[in-house]
Amino acid sequence: MATTVIDGITTRYEVVGSGPPVLMFSPGGFDATLEKWTTQGTYARVRPVEHLSKQYRCIVFDRRESGDSGGRVEHITWAHYVAQGKGLLDRLGIHRAHVMGACMGCPPAVAFGVAHPEATMSLVLYWPVGGAPYRISSHARFAEHLAYVQQHGLEGVVSLVTAEGKTFNQDPRGGVWASVIRRDPAFAQAYARQDVTRYTQLMAATRQTLFDRDTAPGAEPEDLLRLDIPALVVPGRDKSHATSAARYLEECLPRSEYWDVAVADQTETTAPARLLEFLDTVS
Repeated sequence: MATTVIDGITTRYEVVGSGPPVLMFSPGGFDATLEKWTTQGTYARVRPVEHLSKQYRCIVFDRRESGDSGGRVEHITWAHYVAQGKGLLDRLGIHRAHVMGACMGCPPAVAFGVAHPEATMSLVLYWPVGGAPYRISSHARFAEHLAYVQQHGLEGVVSLVTAEGKTFNQDPRGGVWASVIRRDPAFAQAYARQDVTRYTQLMAATRQTLFDRDTAPGAEPEDLLRLDIPALVVPGRDKSHATSAARYLEECLPRSEYWDVAVADQTETTAPARLLEFLDTVS
């Protein structure tokens, strides 16, 4: 694995394979590590990186605040995740790439297309997050963290994370920066010294910015409707990946293709073949 520093934050990444580049925003919610492409749920079953890397240069990375990437306490928006991806391409000397997002990697992928259409060869959106239950559960996760902060303070958050070592996904009480607290003592010390009122405000702002709608987040529909970028949408079907969110992206992206296949039929045989078919037509 390699690391680079983007906007003062360390990014851990790996480049797998050769050929046209594919920037891949990892699945895994707030634990979006590059390993999730091979270890988590449907991705462990479908193995997209293994198959795509036979023809494409797959650029996988730990999203900021995840895994071995760093972080910074601030009001996080989808634009912050876009900046990390664009910065990584710049470090690698890549001017244009296919952009693939999975799960919570789909919002920064579409936001990347809106912010940098000239750098986006195509969009692949695999199991986009969204739907009312997803918004509600996401807000509840932030609320649980903030309740813990009010009761125990930020020092208590650091003690909890240090003792138990769990991510925000695993235990909401630890908050968005749990992974960074766990591996960076200097960050943990600075985190604990923050003003609780200010911290609560920026956490509330982050929650509202990232999870502001009952469909697929990431970019405004007016911006998506203007995108002249080929897109492939692969639907999920559960409480975090509503099929309606995938349909919404299909409707908003003028050059989208919707792979209308049931989740059970998205196998290691069918899914990589469909992804490659799409990429080959737009490369």
